[in-house]
Amino acid sequence: MHSRRHFIKALVLSASIAAIGAPLGAHAADTIKVGILHSLSGTMAISETALKNTALLAIEEINANGGVLGKQLEPVVVDPASDWPLFSEKARQLISQDKVAVVFGCWTSVSRKSVNPVFKELNGLLFYPVQYEGEELEKNVFYTGAAPNQQAIPAVEYLLSEEGGAAKRFVLLGTDYVYPRTTNKILRAFLHAKGVKNEDIYEEYTPFGHSDYQTIIANIKKFAAAGKKTAVVSTINGDSNVPFYKELGNAGLKATDVPVVAFSVGEEELRGVDTKPLIGHLAAWNYFESLKNPTNDAFIAKYKDWAKKNGVPNADSVVTNDPMEATYVGINLWKQAVEKAGTTDTDKVIAALSGQTFKAPSGFTLTLDKTNHHLHKPVFIGEVRADGQFDVVWKTKAPIRAQPWSPYIAGNESKQGL
Repeated sequence: MHSRRHFIKALVLSASIAAIGAPLGAHAADTIKVGILHSLSGTMAISETALKNTALLAIEEINANGGVLGKQLEPVVVDPASDWPLFSEKARQLISQDKVAVVFGCWTSVSRKSVNPVFKELNGLLFYPVQYEGEELEKNVFYTGAAPNQQAIPAVEYLLSEEGGAAKRFVLLGTDYVYPRTTNKILRAFLHAKGVKNEDIYEEYTPFGHSDYQTIIANIKKFAAAGKKTAVVSTINGDSNVPFYKELGNAGLKATDVPVVAFSVGEEELRGVDTKPLIGHLAAWNYFESLKNPTNDAFIAKYKDWAKKNGVPNADSVVTNDPMEATYVGINLWKQAVEKAGTTDTDKVIAALSGQTFKAPSGFTLTLDKTNHHLHKPVFIGEVRADGQFDVVWKTKAPIRAQPWSPYIAGNESKQGL
């Protein structure tokens, strides 16, 4: 009886230890946590909310096909609320507390630069899906949006060409932070190389959330009245695009008079604007919803279906755009690399990402460069249509390799890969 009591106590004790240890360990290993770091409120929500949605769609699709390494992906969504220091705080939370294997997020370069030290310190992994100014190459970041030679430079080359209107004067108009200022520094040097003088370049910046563009549009009209063909290069970001384009329409500045080419305005931003006065104005991207191919048809259908099922506001009118495509491609490239590496270990996944390819909705197979953490991407220039979509008026024949370090910035000659 005595020995039996000891035996039962031993059984109970071992069961208690198992109950404490096993389920916790099993639960932790059940899923792979994935961080989503996008502004769902504040000035950038107009652009970033759709990227959060796209990430959730991609995760849902991967899970329906068996997950990654036999495990389901578990999204952890945070809202840094267009507050740049909060991006850093939320990134630290995702890596240190939530123990995510990877983060998909950021839009503005100031948000990316605020989280870069966190990813470096904690050896996390960030996929950044938006075009940017270059002049950066981080071991812990993969850049699935465009570098300047994959968007800004081709767009200005187009404006200079006979086909693009042979512009002789340029307005460089942006939101006041690192992406517009650095991009315009590169573009100014590029324009100088093409023989455009400083007096034929007018540069101006507005703060985030700026809404009164009356004076600026009046200044642009005055600058364009000098008799030389003038074009506007816009790096305005976030919800300021709505009042800018409204004022452009109010002032009667048509694309035939002064064309605007935008690098941060796509289908999503034009949903809030009467596009009829904007017909013919331009955007340069690496994807448009209007591209006709089976991969894009499937991508659009999947997103529209997901939006309806998940109660996205105005689900009937949702659109796809370039940073959404870059988000979708990035998540799939990460999945492929994890499966190749057989682990979510950051360093092993980084090594496995080198040279990965994915058939993108743009219709091109995109390749992750073996040395510089950027995608080789096609370039498209589109004209705004009355329905807020874009007609492609110019495109590259094949994907272009990114130059993170612009050759138009002095001292970059020796900088290449990591």
